[in-house]
Amino acid sequence: MLQPNPNLSDLVNDTAAGLADRLQVKANITAAAPGRVNLIGEHIDYCDGFVMPFAIDRYIVIAGRANGTRQARISSAISEEIVTLDLTQLQEVSEPKWTNYLRGVIRGFQDRGHQIPGFDAYILSSVPGGAGLSSSAALECATATFLEGLLDTVLDTKEKALLCQKAEHDFAHVPCGIMDQFASAFGKPNRLVLIDCQTGEPELVPFENPDFTVLISNTMVHHELSDGGYAIRRKHTEDGLAIIGKSSWRDVSTEDVESHWNSLGEPINRRACHVVGEISRTISAAAALAQNDFEALGPLMAASHDSLRNDFEVSCKELDILVEIARAIGRDGGVIGARMTGGGFGGSTVTLCESNKAAEIAAILSTEYQRATGITPQIFASRPSQGAHLVG
Repeated sequence: MLQPNPNLSDLVNDTAAGLADRLQVKANITAAAPGRVNLIGEHIDYCDGFVMPFAIDRYIVIAGRANGTRQARISSAISEEIVTLDLTQLQEVSEPKWTNYLRGVIRGFQDRGHQIPGFDAYILSSVPGGAGLSSSAALECATATFLEGLLDTVLDTKEKALLCQKAEHDFAHVPCGIMDQFASAFGKPNRLVLIDCQTGEPELVPFENPDFTVLISNTMVHHELSDGGYAIRRKHTEDGLAIIGKSSWRDVSTEDVESHWNSLGEPINRRACHVVGEISRTISAAAALAQNDFEALGPLMAASHDSLRNDFEVSCKELDILVEIARAIGRDGGVIGARMTGGGFGGSTVTLCESNKAAEIAAILSTEYQRATGITPQIFASRPSQGAHLVG
């Protein structure tokens, strides 16, 4: 069934209440940063490709205030513990694991010469974890935005996103591209964020037609991107580019892949096929949206999912089932297109559909998926929303 999206103002109030209850502190700085979903352009952000995510209206909120010390006291809704960080020292990877996202961002500010004052903070999230919706990037961007408020400074948005990406690389050991943090930082209402991952420049693409929305269906099959599957795929793309002999995947054509098919070998040749095809599909999708041509997205989303399943091999049974159910509903039932989204190995699908049929489509997806897997999915609708910002 279609779940309602928590209201951001309610989430902000609940975070402030959590801070008061857990740490006996009244908030005067509150930062919010959204998760993201990628409409098309998967596993090519680290291949100089184009990706087209958007910020969803699910947020991580951090509320807090300076405490007059050089210690940070941090707690969250997911844990009863209060973690203390010594801000007189450069932050390093430590326990508990979830605090490394914060530690990495704090280290990024420290490396830029900022002396972080002590603070108390409480964290609350409406971004489903393990759903492929970049809760980690949301936490990083929320932390960076909170620190901006604490330090009374404003980083360039691109610099902030790159700082957060480095935090994930160095402190969570996930070699992610720039998509997740850029979507969370640059997101705007009614706009997709088309990111040129070669130049690192974002472009906002219109998604204004209220007749269409995106259903995000969480398979409830969770995954860890640090377990090696992501890194192996990335290594495949690096090896493939070296064999083809080009400096960037943007310079590689379908003919290049075909002419090197045997020397690439399995599975690198199929990985290469996905990268080249997905770059082309994302460019085509952006051009279609610029013309308000939502119908053109259906075949592009279908080809993207099939490539991720067959060539890049990052889909799974549950993701495939949700996509097949959406395809069976079809255009007559209000579905434009569907595909897996995120790193894969579980997580979520996106279904572009008619807004007035979203609840009906969600009900079918939920019922049929539960019948096939025994798992109840989490399904909600989202349109592009505001990126990381200070609240109030």
